[in-house]
Amino acid sequence: MTVTVTRTTVPEHGIVRYASIGALQLEAGGYLPDVTLAYETWGTLNQDGSNAILIEHALTGSTHVTRGDTDEPGWWEQLAGPGAPVDTDRFFVVSINIVGGCYGSTGPSSPAPDGAPWGSRFPLVTLRDSTVAEARLADQLGIDSWFAVLGGSMGGARALEWAITFPERVQRCAVISVGAASTAEQIAFAQAQTLAIRQDPNFKGGDYYGGPFPEDGLALARRIAHITYRSATELEGRFGRAPQAPESPLQGESLGNRGRYQVESYLDHQGNKLVQRFDANSYIAITEALMSHDICRGRGTLPDTLARSNARFLVAAVDSDRLYFPSQSRELALALPGEVDVHVIEAPIGHDGFLTEIGQLGRQLRTGFLV
Repeated sequence: MTVTVTRTTVPEHGIVRYASIGALQLEAGGYLPDVTLAYETWGTLNQDGSNAILIEHALTGSTHVTRGDTDEPGWWEQLAGPGAPVDTDRFFVVSINIVGGCYGSTGPSSPAPDGAPWGSRFPLVTLRDSTVAEARLADQLGIDSWFAVLGGSMGGARALEWAITFPERVQRCAVISVGAASTAEQIAFAQAQTLAIRQDPNFKGGDYYGGPFPEDGLALARRIAHITYRSATELEGRFGRAPQAPESPLQGESLGNRGRYQVESYLDHQGNKLVQRFDANSYIAITEALMSHDICRGRGTLPDTLARSNARFLVAAVDSDRLYFPSQSRELALALPGEVDVHVIEAPIGHDGFLTEIGQLGRQLRTGFLV
């Protein structure tokens, strides 16, 4: 991230910071002796700490939601920034890199107590564990209660876990493009991705640091995921059966050297992009954290579980989403106390519409949710 600093201006907003939040005893039985969380903030926390909003990133997202004092675009510029629905001139906005990630928080590539990377020794961290860790950071920042917690996809699952695990600390909760639990189909897609990485010869059980990176496995995992992020209509309309010129998928002396269709080239590009910025072990750790998502685990029925929270909820779904179906959002809304509508984001591209078309929720956020 490039930051321009003058003698009279010290950048504060949209700059990665780090906090030690101590040891974590984990839900699945593991233990992390010293956890660091990377985070960014925008805006100013008011005197009574009542204007704080937590924005949770999705699977491979970073903490950089919006620009702040940098020139680097954020991944949710339509949502947050000066004058945006989540107005950083009004709110103190926080984004935290999940435990297990590779954007500064403690994860598999971080040093273990013996100084070597955790690698294969990194424990299973659930979304519930990550929420406990984030609550400690909120304590350090002087935030007793969030004005709102919101996110899309895995970020929405994290927001929902916050509202149930710490009901007294969440006044509003926006759950976008995710349901109350990861379904069998979603777990199946996730398992195919983690297995693609684990079967890369360079993976070495997760202890590949210092050697070749399991690039092929990570790129394949991203291809599998990206198919679920986009709709069949979008892929057909954008690529159809067109070849990737000058290649031809119907020419080649052997199966191994035929040309590609355009959609194959597109998936190759998506896989290669992720390899340049993400750690393979972190991809597994966070994917398995999302597989753990089940708001009802150990808590009873869905209505009983949701009744723990007194938060005002906003629930939204993308109409063309084939990863987290709108029906899951409707099930969540129906189980919430009172009458909660499901706001529909109209986007032909599929699941990724929660990122690209979040502006469609601007009115609901400004006039109904964040008031």
